[in-house]
Amino acid sequence: MSKGRLEAFSDGVIAIIITIMVLELRVPHEAELLALRPLVPVFLSYVLSFVYLGIYWNNHHHMLHAVRQVNGRILWANQHLLFWLSLVPFATAWMGENSFAAQPVALYGFVLLAAGCAYTILTRALIEHHGPQSELAAAVGSDFKGKLSILLYAVAIPLAFASRALACALYVVVAVMWLVPDRRIERVLLPGAR
Repeated sequence: MSKGRLEAFSDGVIAIIITIMVLELRVPHEAELLALRPLVPVFLSYVLSFVYLGIYWNNHHHMLHAVRQVNGRILWANQHLLFWLSLVPFATAWMGENSFAAQPVALYGFVLLAAGCAYTILTRALIEHHGPQSELAAAVGSDFKGKLSILLYAVAIPLAFASRALACALYVVVAVMWLVPDRRIERVLLPGAR
């Protein structure tokens, strides 16, 4: 079946997730800049999550550009990814509202870990459907960045109870690793883009 509906649905869900997150930014009733100070943790958690959702949207778009069609297994793998991404606003709000306390930071990491695993499952389902010689398989290769990301999330979750700052730093490191859309797919599909 065509991949068009999966792409459109995923785009819509991610747009709604981002909209839900921004609604958590409550406007203070006071007109002084100092009234914004309590919102700093909420805003920082929003920015990090917005970047993550942007990364997922960019890479999801790139990955689907490298495939021709989808099947039922791929549809469910995509739903699995969207489920975990839909929990990002909750984890973001809890972390921001509680000034990056240990348990919310750990839960945030768990949601990121689950989303990373779900993205890997989706990638594997797409490669299996299109074959090991497909352009997507060639582009993904050993998926070192994906595996490293999952490892860093797994380290950050328990680390949150010892050092919230270091756990959050690992989340930022992973985001920076993925900030530029995955060029592997562009290199395979557009050989002149190297």
